[in-house]
Amino acid sequence: MAPGNYVVLQGARNFRLRIVLSTLSGRPIKVEKIRSEDLNPGLRDHEVSFLRLMEAMTNGSSIEISYTGTTVIYRPGIITGGSYTHNCPAGKPVGYFVEPMLYLAPFSKKKFSILFRGITASHTDAGIEAIKWGLLPVMEKFGVRECALHTLKRGSPPLGGGEVHLIVDSLIAQPITIHALETPLISSIRGVAYSTRVSPSIVNRMVDGAKKVLKDVGCEVNITADVWRGDNSGKSPGWGLTLVAENKQGWRYFVEDIGGPGAIPEDMACGLAYQLLEEISKSSVVGRSQLPLAMVFMVIGKEDIGRLRITKDQVDERFIGLLRDIKHVFGIEAILKPVNETNSDDLILTIKGIGFTNTNKKIA
Repeated sequence: MAPGNYVVLQGARNFRLRIVLSTLSGRPIKVEKIRSEDLNPGLRDHEVSFLRLMEAMTNGSSIEISYTGTTVIYRPGIITGGSYTHNCPAGKPVGYFVEPMLYLAPFSKKKFSILFRGITASHTDAGIEAIKWGLLPVMEKFGVRECALHTLKRGSPPLGGGEVHLIVDSLIAQPITIHALETPLISSIRGVAYSTRVSPSIVNRMVDGAKKVLKDVGCEVNITADVWRGDNSGKSPGWGLTLVAENKQGWRYFVEDIGGPGAIPEDMACGLAYQLLEEISKSSVVGRSQLPLAMVFMVIGKEDIGRLRITKDQVDERFIGLLRDIKHVFGIEAILKPVNETNSDDLILTIKGIGFTNTNKKIA
């Protein structure tokens, strides 16, 4: 294939999403200058592991990595899905690998059934509850209804030992076109405080810390204690908290954190509760972590105009980077228009779908 046929992108940012966009569009990409200025240049172990997972979940994909690891050429195959077990490297939690699968699984030839082994939570990537309560409901809005993420074992960092099973039974031709133009009101807040191989009292301290902040919000607050013991609690002691605000329309916002060395459970939970209130105030229909999934599903919807209300705070560097990648790979531009309301500086994100159809199911 001539070099001109590649979509050429630069840098390590959005690496997983770029591979996902390439796979959905069927267009090969060349990612250059991956950490080329670093003392340790090129791909990291977790990125190579992610490419291996992509190879397993597709048929006919070809991946070329340069000698220094700073350039990757990826030619996508068809999404085949099926059953697979993926051992995640110690540097990244299972959420890093589960999240990009959500973009691909509904458009596969076979149903997805992947067992991920490794660390189940971290400070940087989506945890299990965040995916279960934050991302799967977004997929539901686009017509992907039969998804489940089962926690078989929890595995706290650094040694992990967790197991998570992702099952996506809903195979659809294309996502539903959405028109979400109203910022919904929060009807309830719920959460999970969990611990592995530490005193159960830490979980209760997290619940108390979060409730102290959230007691005056004016809606129901329900935080579940989830204590893991024995073989199912992984190899390392750890604890964490996920908080989710939901509304009657089924949209949700989430925040999460895990306890670090020397952290005090009440203080961490208290800080996270304030983070949730900030996330609610800075979000419109979806939260910042859910926006990329919603945008990609809007892009690959049928040839119709989809609209989503967002806030000015959500237009950050990550958002702009994703819009650029979408334009490079799909050739589609999103339009942002101010909302026609007084006292609001929200925006309406308008995207015309490309008319993507899941042909993978038809290919023998």
